[in-house]
Amino acid sequence: MPKISHKGETMPASPIRKLVPYAETAKKAGMKIYHLNIGQPDIETPDTMMDAIRNSKIKVLEYSHSAGFESYRKKLSDYYKSFRINVESTDIIITTGGSEAISIAMMSCFNPGDELIVPEPFYANYNGFSCASDVVIRPVRSYIETGFALPPVSEFEKLITPKTKGIMICNPGNPTGYLYSREELELLKALVKKYDLYLLSDEVYREFCYDGKEYVSVMHLEGIDQNIILLDSISKRYSACGARIGALISKNKEVMAAALKFAQARLSPPTFGQIGGEAALATPKSYFEKVNKEYMARRDFLIGALNKMEGVFCPKPSGAFYCIARLPIDNSDTFCQWLLEKFSHNKETVMLAPATGFYSSKNSGMDEVRIAYVLNLEDLKKAMICLDEALKVYPGRIVEKSSSAKSRI
Repeated sequence: MPKISHKGETMPASPIRKLVPYAETAKKAGMKIYHLNIGQPDIETPDTMMDAIRNSKIKVLEYSHSAGFESYRKKLSDYYKSFRINVESTDIIITTGGSEAISIAMMSCFNPGDELIVPEPFYANYNGFSCASDVVIRPVRSYIETGFALPPVSEFEKLITPKTKGIMICNPGNPTGYLYSREELELLKALVKKYDLYLLSDEVYREFCYDGKEYVSVMHLEGIDQNIILLDSISKRYSACGARIGALISKNKEVMAAALKFAQARLSPPTFGQIGGEAALATPKSYFEKVNKEYMARRDFLIGALNKMEGVFCPKPSGAFYCIARLPIDNSDTFCQWLLEKFSHNKETVMLAPATGFYSSKNSGMDEVRIAYVLNLEDLKKAMICLDEALKVYPGRIVEKSSSAKSRI
């Protein structure tokens, strides 16, 4: 029998989706599952977007321009300018989701074996995109004790080699919810200038910043226009994950010319997604105000509930709709599978994402899980009851004996 490719063998499975078969089995057995494992909002997609798709008069579903509808890109440039991101329509390529934007950016900017420094924990699919693009991720560790703040720039600098070609961040962050400050980004800017690196920034959660804290884009940084690649998606801001529309944005004309060739190779982004995305730009500000208020309420409840549980610690995120919590468990992969296979509280359980998949470093995140607070408050409350009860009876629970020793029940 022919052997599959090395890439096929080494491509990592999604930590968010790999437990789906266990969830499906549990559901067939009559179990109610609270899905906190994936960033699929339960917020309704705006009518502005859905009505445009429903009312489309298209007679022939043609290819669009490989860079996306010009009308959409022009309106998007105005959208970005409202955030003081001064780009033109020619600086934008519409992609099939933010995922394709990241993949095209990696293929356009890096040669096989080039190294990309990424603060970890990071969005799990960065591992997959780098594997597919033959890019080597060099993780720099951030820690739960500091709320996953940007690691010291000296730690980045230690990793720089002749193969280092770029740095990548997510702001606000998935999976941590951390929101980088202007001061932190200025430190990265100095490093990017010093070593002439690309700075890739995944900013799909810009609408979700809390407590009055400022969203700062890498495109607000002066003097490194040619180094910056901005990556975006409509999936989260309009609760439109299935539309599969993203964007790659840069003022670097050489990068954009290369990216367009990759965009041409895949022909064009989805037509209906673009129709919806363009119409969604007219979504009233009140929509986002309501959504933000809802997410803040969910966040405040969730963080409070987690930190009341014995042995649990979770910093309060300032953006996105995720958090990483440290639990008193031996292995997060085992625990998350156990929740679906062997635990039940009144025929209910909760599905979480093991944090191990959000790290590139081995044996990291073993006692951490990512939680997406994408369910309504009532369901979140029930989910936290399930988690609290599960931790009380989990066979691999770790009990603190002293500051220097732990034991397993």
